[in-house]
Amino acid sequence: MLVDGEWRTDAGEYTDEDGSFQRQETTFHDEVRDDPDARFQPEAGRYHLYVSYACPWAHRTLVVRALKGLEDAISVSVVDPYRDEGGWQFSPEKEGCTPDHVHDADYLRELYVRADPDATCRVTVPVLWDTEEDTIVNNESKEIMRMLDTEFDDPAERDVDLYPEGYREEVDRILEEIYEPINNGVYRAGFATEQEPYDEAIDDLFSALDRWDEVLGEQRYLAGDRLTEVDVAMFTTLIRFDNVYHTHFMCNVQYIREYENLWPYLRDLYQTTGVAETVHVDHIREHYYTTHPDVNPHRIVARGPNLDLEAPHDRDELPGGPPSALAPASADD
Repeated sequence: MLVDGEWRTDAGEYTDEDGSFQRQETTFHDEVRDDPDARFQPEAGRYHLYVSYACPWAHRTLVVRALKGLEDAISVSVVDPYRDEGGWQFSPEKEGCTPDHVHDADYLRELYVRADPDATCRVTVPVLWDTEEDTIVNNESKEIMRMLDTEFDDPAERDVDLYPEGYREEVDRILEEIYEPINNGVYRAGFATEQEPYDEAIDDLFSALDRWDEVLGEQRYLAGDRLTEVDVAMFTTLIRFDNVYHTHFMCNVQYIREYENLWPYLRDLYQTTGVAETVHVDHIREHYYTTHPDVNPHRIVARGPNLDLEAPHDRDELPGGPPSALAPASADD
């Protein structure tokens, strides 16, 4: 992490005294707003996303960017999935990775210091960068996801609303409801250093998965009949579950592919226009199995499983569906 702008490898812990994982707060929380008086306004070509294909939090922003059709409006740099003591690094020679397209930095931490020379924080992805003011706007995934969804309608190429009127209260409620037991729950299990906090995390995780599996037996999406932000937040955890969380983080009570409704729900989301292209399983596996030596000291990357995410899901028999802008073309088109 950075301490007063200096990179330190001996500062900060992920767990507290009782062995429970503690996620640190993000640092930058400015907003892009579609308002003529706003400091950061939603202009095409002005903003740049720094992401890791491996990270579920960064993946959220890539999914929203794809669903909205913002690829031409917001450019992207992709870090190396392997993160050593130097932090997130740019390795353009590696498949799927890119250089830093804005400043040609070697490490993401250089951008944090550029934005705040005295920064004391962990250096995380995603990062939304403003090329006009040359600074970080925001590094909180939930806030970036919301901004891309609600503030960039003009440069967006698709008429997609993931936070629609009439669903907003429910979306906000479910986002909070799934965060601790599911999105963060896999990390609470994987990084626990004592039995009791691990057991608590596992109980919370699978109780929540069981509950949502039951809910999804009656409706196509988490908030009802509409694809919303909360489905994006759930998707980026579920797509990693059988590949890494089940084994690497010892979340092995059950595979997602063994759930009656969560498994076809995951395939439904994956097959939604634009989503599959954001999934890079090779980066996911490499990152988790090589970057946590306390969990996997030999850094051996597991090969499986080989999931058939293109198999029919039959979720379209339930009411609702994706926005018309994301509907697959018919045979006559």
